[in-house]
Amino acid sequence: MNDSTINTLATSTVSDRFIRYVQVDTQSDPSSQTYPSTEKQKNLGRLLASELLAMGITDAHMDDYGYVYATIPATSDKKVPTICFCSHMDTSPDSSGTDVKPIVHRNYQGDDLVLPDDPSVIIKYDEHPDLSNQLGNDIITASGTTLLGADDKAGIAEIMTAAELLMAHPEIKHGTIKILFTPDEEIGRGVDRVDLAKLGADFAYTVDGETAGSIEDETFSADGVTVTINGISVHPGFAKGKLQSAVKIASEIVSKLPQERLSPESTSGRAGFVHPVSINGGVEQVTLDFIVRDFIDENLQAHEQELEDIVKAAIARYPGCTYQFRVSEQYRNMKQVLDSHPQIMEIGLEAIRRAGMQPLRRSIRGGTDGSRLSFMGLPCPNIFAGGHAFHGRQEWVTIQDMEKAIRTILHITLLWEERS
Repeated sequence: MNDSTINTLATSTVSDRFIRYVQVDTQSDPSSQTYPSTEKQKNLGRLLASELLAMGITDAHMDDYGYVYATIPATSDKKVPTICFCSHMDTSPDSSGTDVKPIVHRNYQGDDLVLPDDPSVIIKYDEHPDLSNQLGNDIITASGTTLLGADDKAGIAEIMTAAELLMAHPEIKHGTIKILFTPDEEIGRGVDRVDLAKLGADFAYTVDGETAGSIEDETFSADGVTVTINGISVHPGFAKGKLQSAVKIASEIVSKLPQERLSPESTSGRAGFVHPVSINGGVEQVTLDFIVRDFIDENLQAHEQELEDIVKAAIARYPGCTYQFRVSEQYRNMKQVLDSHPQIMEIGLEAIRRAGMQPLRRSIRGGTDGSRLSFMGLPCPNIFAGGHAFHGRQEWVTIQDMEKAIRTILHITLLWEERS
């Protein structure tokens, strides 16, 4: 089957699927101790499993933890590596995912998009560089009071549409294809309970990126740091010379963090950062949570040492007060694994070319399920899903970019078969 036939097949029902999926509230909850963190994520998992079964994928199911697994049988007689496509079902806790009202803006002509349910939410042409590539395309947004959920229901809709096409067209030669939809990616637990033995894939691609044509083989390495400050609590009416407030110590630590460097507000490119994400407690004890990010593992240790030096300097001014400094590994730069499997990226790049785009090889200032999957033994770069302005009410995606992602997925399956 030639490239033009594949590219024609990929103009199908992805927008209908996407609109259906974003209306299912799947927001995850970092404070929850359950798995998945919110039971409502399973509502989408059940829907996806039922739709996969309706396509004729006989083993499609959702497990007790909310993971959806499915297998598209091989149509080739060759021995082809088993490839998995993966996206996450949850949406970010940063913005509401309840009662999402998707709006399709047809034939976009470069205007600012004012969202009707909150006219203060405006997607401005000058503030979203990729809008210049969308003239004449059909943009989907939310209505202004919620995020859209393109992160990552665009990826889900694209994988589902590609699966339907592969099942309907057995003349497309490919090896065994696995599908994996995960919960709780947005809160860093997306692969905590995944069963890789059951999945049975050799290599994978997450479909969770941004700009059409982009493919990413490098992420931040990431640690979390928890600093506990132990103060001395005394009745404030009798506190002179005795009270040492953990709240004030914590405030001093945050105020001493670098502003012009080592901060997400002032860094870009390959520069890492230390970012305070929460403060909890009172006069006697305060807990500060930080995330630490860099592309180079050794730099994480340097950033953490700088942070601890700030903590020590603050504590030194308060005799009798103590602190604990706890570092926990979150994920590591997947490039460390992917460089040992260059064919995964080579096929991804060629698939994007065959789908009619110039590949954009990028690094992610963040992480994906693919980061941890790679270190768990399933090498997994990230390809674009087409969404923009993730985690907020200005989130958007175009139907045309979702169709490009479907073409890319189909070409990846073809290329693995061709080169086997």
